[in-house]
Amino acid sequence: MDATKVFRLENDVLAFRFTATLSDRAGESPRERLVDPAHLELWFRVAGLDVVGLDAADLRSAVDFREVVHRVGSAFATGLTPAVTDLAALNRVAAGGRATLVLDEKGCAAWSLENSSLADALSVIAQDAIRVLGACDTVPVRLCEGPGCAGLFVDGSRGRNRRWCSMNTCGNRIKKARLAAK
Repeated sequence: MDATKVFRLENDVLAFRFTATLSDRAGESPRERLVDPAHLELWFRVAGLDVVGLDAADLRSAVDFREVVHRVGSAFATGLTPAVTDLAALNRVAAGGRATLVLDEKGCAAWSLENSSLADALSVIAQDAIRVLGACDTVPVRLCEGPGCAGLFVDGSRGRNRRWCSMNTCGNRIKKARLAAK
C-alpha cells in the first residue's frame, strides 16, 4: 500500500498531519483514512513512529485522540479557549509515553519508541501539538479556508496571510475553480 496515495503528508507539523487523516472534515462527506488498524500502522510507519500489532480498540483510541488534537488546534486557530477536558486529555497523552528524541550518526533526529507502543506514538504527537500550539502567539495556527477542509496549519508566511493548508491540494482546487468560472 502506497502511503502517499492514502494519506495527506505535506503538513510540516506532525500533529496536524495526524489530524489530516480525516480529510474534508468540514465538507459534506468527510473521508476517514484510518479505516482499520493496518492503515493506522502505515500512518505511524511513514511518520517515523513504527508501531505494530494494533487492534480495533487501539484504532478507536487513536481516532478519539486525533479529534482532541483537532478541537484544541481549532480553538486556538479561531481565538477560542479549548475545552478543559480536551486540554487535560492532550496533556495526559503527552505525559503517558516513554518516547525519546535521539540523534543518529548522520546528525538526524528521530523518535525512539521504548516499546513501539501506541502510548509512545500518541505521546510524540501530543508533544508536537503542545510545542506548536504553545507558540501560537508568535507563529499563528490557522484553519484551512479550502471548501470543506478545515485542516490545521502553521502560517509562517511573511504577511501572516496564508489561507490554505496546502497549495498542492486546497489552494490548487481554489485556483482551478476560479479558472473554470472565468
